[in-house]
Amino acid sequence: MNHQMTVKLNPQAIHIAVVILYQNKKFLMQLRDNIPNIISPGCWGLFGGHLEPGETPEKAVQREVKEEINYELTNFEKFNIYADEKVIRHVYHAPLLVELNQLVLEEGWDMALLTSQEILLDKCYSVKAGEIRPFAPKPHQIMIDFINSDFIKSIN
Repeated sequence: MNHQMTVKLNPQAIHIAVVILYQNKKFLMQLRDNIPNIISPGCWGLFGGHLEPGETPEKAVQREVKEEINYELTNFEKFNIYADEKVIRHVYHAPLLVELNQLVLEEGWDMALLTSQEILLDKCYSVKAGEIRPFAPKPHQIMIDFINSDFIKSIN
């Protein structure tokens, strides 16, 4: 099954690159900062961010993961592209090859390894927030698609 969508690119769209990191049948998710002026504040999402001018999506996802959790992303593959009028999301996936306590959260409120079942519930408890927090809509849809994809069979 080919997971690459055909996308008509909007030249004014913002490009971002994100990664689905997995380990032991769990997925590393970021609880976004609870700052009102950011997209999906206080919601669970994926690690990654905007492409800088002249930067490829592959280089951007590596840079963003290094900046956000101090992790060297070396072995990763393209999962899909999600595009709408405003944003083109380049989505990658990769195994997380270190323990959670070896990562340094530099951006975001919290991070956690979540099960497929927790992700499908569309909300999850955060130790740092001390409460159940929702998923951001687009990252949640991306995770549902990944969980239901052929890729999941290769990591389980």
